[in-house]
Amino acid sequence: MESTDSLSSTPLTAAPTTAPTASDDPRLAPLAKGDKHIWGIYILLVIISIVELYSASSREVVSAGMGVYGTIIRHGAMLLAGFGIICLLQRTHYRTILRWIPVFALMSVAMMVYTMFFGSYINGARRSFNLFFISIQPSEFIKISAAMMVALIMSRFQLKGGGVDSKAVAATAIVIMVFGGLLLPQGLTNTLLLMAISLSMMIISGAGKKLFVVLLVYGACCGVYLAVSHNDSDSRSGTWKERIESFIGNGKPKYEEPITSDNRQEMLGYIAQAHGGVTGVLPGNSRETSRLPLAFTDYIYSIVVEELGLWGGISVLVLYLWLLGRASTIASRCSRAFPALLVIGMALVIVFQALFHICIVTGVIPVSGQPLPLISKGGSSILVTSIAFGIMLSVSRFAVRNSSKKREINNEIEMLPEEVRADNPSQL
Repeated sequence: MESTDSLSSTPLTAAPTTAPTASDDPRLAPLAKGDKHIWGIYILLVIISIVELYSASSREVVSAGMGVYGTIIRHGAMLLAGFGIICLLQRTHYRTILRWIPVFALMSVAMMVYTMFFGSYINGARRSFNLFFISIQPSEFIKISAAMMVALIMSRFQLKGGGVDSKAVAATAIVIMVFGGLLLPQGLTNTLLLMAISLSMMIISGAGKKLFVVLLVYGACCGVYLAVSHNDSDSRSGTWKERIESFIGNGKPKYEEPITSDNRQEMLGYIAQAHGGVTGVLPGNSRETSRLPLAFTDYIYSIVVEELGLWGGISVLVLYLWLLGRASTIASRCSRAFPALLVIGMALVIVFQALFHICIVTGVIPVSGQPLPLISKGGSSILVTSIAFGIMLSVSRFAVRNSSKKREINNEIEMLPEEVRADNPSQL
């Protein structure tokens, strides 16, 4: 076996024109079927999505005049497209995915830059652009691209004795600063979400105390941005300040505060959850869906709790945590670092997004707009979540387990570029 920390001149930035198949190379044949747990979680989330989005879309049906089934048909079409992406990726060896990561990251950055200058305004910032009939929000692609890049960097600079080389920390800091810098003008929550995903992956990969360097550097950059934009009327810093002050409040309980135009969405979300109680009012009987703005996207968890009750809300949360636990199990069984970090990174993208949404809706953190993966209505969110599910299933099918025969492990090592052949550092 060759040294795991040696660097090769083989470039990773160029995507292959054709990908070899199992018939060309038997080593590319899947070692197992797609993980049943991941498939089960996906199916359950899709079922909940269809039922709850149909209940939560009454306000949009009235305002947009799309008809009773218009919203759910469009949502179903996006779910079907996402299912196609999952089926394609789970049949693709993760080695091929590895070679496309730099290309995907560059495309995400390009979309983000385009949106900054030519995108459509949503809540005071340019956030999306239209591609055919789909509204693309590049911020969703930036987050998953960052997770892919961190997995690639951390696996490339693993050290034999454990931990990662300082080059990995420096390269990851650059990725976080570039990607986070593009996200920061759009919203603080997305930036914090990217930081949470990246730093968690650094901890898992063995970065240790070195990750604090990234925190200090990025914190300094954020401080400079806030200082420069403090007096800019178009800046998001004023919005962040207002939301934090609203979250802190004036010492009164939320139920004693009057409903105003500024806190209407937040308060109606709390009312919906309180109305659901422990057992819920059952699907289709939501009272607040006709009043709650964005009930079908940013506040759909409120409708889930109202209709399915406290137990239903906890069950949805458990599904996402179950996904993270299953990805951790798969990662701990991989013999190589790259597939282990890739599968855990994809799970973190989905689960942290869900946790941020749930914390916002339930009042744990200040109000911001975050979709609930697979359940909220949205084209970009569904596509990105489907990509993450597909990659996790690809790793579950093709990655060699630690318990496998030595020949299978050697075959996997030979198929991978030399710079990402490091042993798996995470026995989770």
